[in-house]
This record gives sequence, C-alpha cells and structure tokens, in this order.
Amino acid sequence: MAYIDLNSDLGESYGRYSIGNDAEIIPLISSANVACGFHAGDPDVLLETIETIKASGGTGLGAHPGYPDRQGFGRRDMDMTAEEVRAMVLYQIAAVDGLGKMHGLQLNHVKPHGALYNATFDDYDLALTLAHTVYEYNPDLKLMGLSGHNLVKAGQEVGLQVVNEVFADRAYEKDGTLVSRRKEGAMITDSDLALKRVIRMVTEGKVETIDGEDIDIQADSICVHGDGAKALEFVQSIRKGLMQEGIEIKTI
Repeated sequence: MAYIDLNSDLGESYGRYSIGNDAEIIPLISSANVACGFHAGDPDVLLETIETIKASGGTGLGAHPGYPDRQGFGRRDMDMTAEEVRAMVLYQIAAVDGLGKMHGLQLNHVKPHGALYNATFDDYDLALTLAHTVYEYNPDLKLMGLSGHNLVKAGQEVGLQVVNEVFADRAYEKDGTLVSRRKEGAMITDSDLALKRVIRMVTEGKVETIDGEDIDIQADSICVHGDGAKALEFVQSIRKGLMQEGIEIKTI
C-alpha cells in the first residue's frame, strides 16, 4: 500500500488568544509541527500541545521554529546574520525537544515557519544555515522543506534525511514556489478542490499552477495550515479521500 505523511502547523495559540483546532486535528494527522514560542505559542501552549500529541498515540512531533515576530505571525522578513539564525533555531528546537522528552516523545523533524521557510526559496545560504543547524543539534532529525527546493537540497548536502513537502491549501507558481499570500488566489479555500489537488500530487506527481500549467512535484508530506478557517474540514476531507484511494497516512 502506498503511504503519505499528513502534517499541520499547530500550537500557535498564546496567552488568552486561541488559534486553530489543535485537539481535533492532532489525532487525524501523522506529523505535527509545533510552534516554539517565537512567531506564536507560549510555554503553556507548547506543553499542552505536546501532551495532546502524546495522547494521540502516533502523531510525530516536529519543531516549527520561526522569526521572533508575534505581531506579524512570523510572516514578515527579518534581516538576521547566519549566527543569529543558528542561535534562534537551536533555542526553539531545544524547547520542543526538551518538553517532548519529558513526555517520552522523540523529536522527529524540523520545519521552519513562515517567512523563515519562504526566504530559503531564493537564499541557498540561509537554507544551508538551517540545515547545518538541524544537523548540529541532531543529525538523526529530518528536515522538512518545500518540495524540490533549497531546504531539501541543503538538507541533502549536509547529510540529513529530507521531506519534500506539498501544500493542500496554497497555490503554486511555475517554479514550484508558493504564491505570495499578498496575491489573489494564493490560498485554496475549497476543500473539494484541495482534495483533488492533493490526490493528483500524490498519485501523479503533478500540480496545476496559478497560471493553469502542470508542473512536476514530489510529495512526501502534505501540509494543512492549522490556523486556516477550514483547517479541520480540510484535514478530515483529505484523510478520508486518501484512505478511499488506498493511500495510508503514516508518519515520515
């Protein structure tokens, strides 16, 4: 039986502000990318999210480090040196890993968040910095990055196991990068359309770009953003659709 990983970005509530449907989503996915307290999340939320992952009995624990930009939700560019990025990412990975170990969970992967993730599309040096940082912390960790692009290439270069990530709720440009959220049509909001695109990415290795052209794409893991208005609906639909296609959902 074919299989695919289904991941979601979670643990993004903080203080009195609640974001997403983590408790409902976590049992339905195979990998959780947990905010580390910089772009979102806080110690209480991080601990609660890890406890929920533990209770799920099979969801893989991932760290989701981002820029220290709560107001912009980590989706605004920041000018940081390689040394600053290294320290920032090590700090965040260690937080998730440490609390995970307290609950008997082993950290499985690292996926950079938002602007930090997107900046690697055009900056291979940043991708290498991130890859080296993950390897330095633990060479057995997996590095998740946009399918076929700099993060996975950098991860392969430094000797990490990499995960080619595709997105259920985002549109694609011709070069395989994500359409900027500032552009109309960047977000896929129809769950039926999202499912059709996911099935095609997994079974055919193809996705239609925002311009209507087909491009090749490798799908190791499918992402649904946990803060999306229809995140739970998308996860439920994709999980059901994949199973109907005979595709098992399995942690990477």
